[in-house]
Amino acid sequence: MSDVPLLLVDGHGLLWRAEFGFPTRVLSRDRSRDITGGFGFMALLRVAIRSELPAPPEVIVVFDGEHGVAGRRALDPAYKAHRPADEAALAPIRTLPDVKRALEVVGVPWVEFDDAEADDVIATLAAAAGPDRDVWVMASDRDFYQLVTDRIRVLNTAMHPGCRVIGPKEIEARYGVAPRRWCDRVALVGDPSDGIAGVRGIGTKTAARLLEGGLGIEDLPDSDRLTGRAGRLVREHFAQVLTWRDMVRLRTDLVVSLLPCGHPASDLPKPAEVMTALDLW
Repeated sequence: MSDVPLLLVDGHGLLWRAEFGFPTRVLSRDRSRDITGGFGFMALLRVAIRSELPAPPEVIVVFDGEHGVAGRRALDPAYKAHRPADEAALAPIRTLPDVKRALEVVGVPWVEFDDAEADDVIATLAAAAGPDRDVWVMASDRDFYQLVTDRIRVLNTAMHPGCRVIGPKEIEARYGVAPRRWCDRVALVGDPSDGIAGVRGIGTKTAARLLEGGLGIEDLPDSDRLTGRAGRLVREHFAQVLTWRDMVRLRTDLVVSLLPCGHPASDLPKPAEVMTALDLW
């Protein structure tokens, strides 16, 4: 089983990229329907499987549950509260049923739990794969960097060729922290995409200095690093920083109804063939 790589796909992230980042709009043959989201989703997934992985993978697509943000929003009402919800921004949601049907047609399993974010489900499935299996998380969300090890890597196909695979070395070289301290870094500097403010006045370089050598936030008060203005800011916001870190941490203990089986997925057909099978083309 461990010889077959596992590809875990952030379904909503890929759908948003397909809907808003695909190079051209795709219409049905009679031009009555815009099928860019579904077509693009299947095209991007097919290319990633065929071109980016060292061997045919097992594939599981994970979608966000409708109420998945509730737990973290209870800790901080600002969590993902700023994201647009107008008609244009919600276009991918309308495409979601067709994408799920497309995955079923090609035999790729998908999971969605009403009260869980996809990030936590993916983290749980990555942990369930075991210590010896190669796992790839197809996503552009940097929250997944906390999962990265020598066997778990992030695959971001929106990046330039040669830079799409993110492992421990890439994270440390760019951000100055090891993956296991990613949540500490985000708690300090913030993450505007998730509505996490961070400590105003603490930038990326300061955070890397504070966490240098693998220190965590809880280690800082007894260290000699909380000096000057930066030290004062961290001390003043220390309780909130700990809360933000808890929010960023992904759960690996969810009870899920689908676990990796170890069997590689079949070759995906061309997106046009899938759209035809769904009577959308």
